[in-house]
Amino acid sequence: MTMQTRLLTDKNALNHTRTVQSPLAPLQPGEAILRVDRVAVTTNNITYAAFGDAMKYWDFFPTGEAGWGHMPVWGFAEVVASGVEGVAVGERFYGYWPIASYLRMRPVRVTARGFYDGAEHRQSLTSAYNQYTRTSADPVYRAADENYQMLVRPLFITSFMLADFLQDNGFFGARRLLFSSASSKTAYGTAFCLAGQEGIEQVGLTSARNSAFVQGLGCYQGRVAYGELEALDASVPTLYVDFSGDEDLRARVHRHFGDALVYDCYAGSAQNTNFLRDTALPGPAPVFYFAPVQIKKRNADWGPEVVNQKFNAAQRAFIERISDAGQPWMQVQEHQGFAAAQALVEDLHAGRLDPQQGHVVVL
Repeated sequence: MTMQTRLLTDKNALNHTRTVQSPLAPLQPGEAILRVDRVAVTTNNITYAAFGDAMKYWDFFPTGEAGWGHMPVWGFAEVVASGVEGVAVGERFYGYWPIASYLRMRPVRVTARGFYDGAEHRQSLTSAYNQYTRTSADPVYRAADENYQMLVRPLFITSFMLADFLQDNGFFGARRLLFSSASSKTAYGTAFCLAGQEGIEQVGLTSARNSAFVQGLGCYQGRVAYGELEALDASVPTLYVDFSGDEDLRARVHRHFGDALVYDCYAGSAQNTNFLRDTALPGPAPVFYFAPVQIKKRNADWGPEVVNQKFNAAQRAFIERISDAGQPWMQVQEHQGFAAAQALVEDLHAGRLDPQQGHVVVL
């Protein structure tokens, strides 16, 4: 009987992980077993863990151990056993996985595009995370771009739909978008999608360490170090797009801009593991942005096919930009095995990694 390895995360100390091994039970009718091949591990995954209880991210891959969870990641897996028509051994799928050697699934709604995991415990969870895409039917899939696709796609869907949400609402009357953690992939992905918006200035807030990188991206019209926030003209109607989750920084933004702050959009953070709370700030209350809500709206407005077409075109343009050999925005580093994944999670949680690097773990 095949043994499986799983990486478990301490829900109360996200930098603390451990591996466990157990026998992989035989395939049952209606099931498929997929071997997880390679996954991207980014600050986005730390965010999933940070909001694991509040947003039910821990619920996708139960561990059976109190206090320990599977940190969800995005990547590719291959079918090694299947009792489901339309899901064949050897096929490759992109989707949402635990950091584990195998995942037992119950494929339902099987189509040429892929399937949904119909496992009972996933029925009440966000549908977008239950969908698995067959690489042979994915119009944007390129084998040579797998690393970029899994690094970018889960982040870029947030970026793409966040940019659409802001446009859809007329930027709430803002003439300036102020991005915290401007060096994060989701932040500059959003700025990339909004490039060329007439009458809108995009300004990146960043640390001194990441200042040169942010300037080199070219998707922000302005760049400001955190300590220089108050040098910005406070009379310009400003929309705060918060990827840092830093409560002190948020308070400074609210107090500096006062009535000129038109909207505070909290897009999530890996460094702040607290959910939004009321700190009695002046101006608009911070609002948590959740991409699936805008996806659902646009599916109703445009239809899923048009949404996919628009997203695929934008994603392809973004991947081409970040992987530009002449001036790349991202350099991919591959890591081998579960021990490397543990070290990577610890470094990401501590914020020790270069924003220009994208990290992939080959399991």
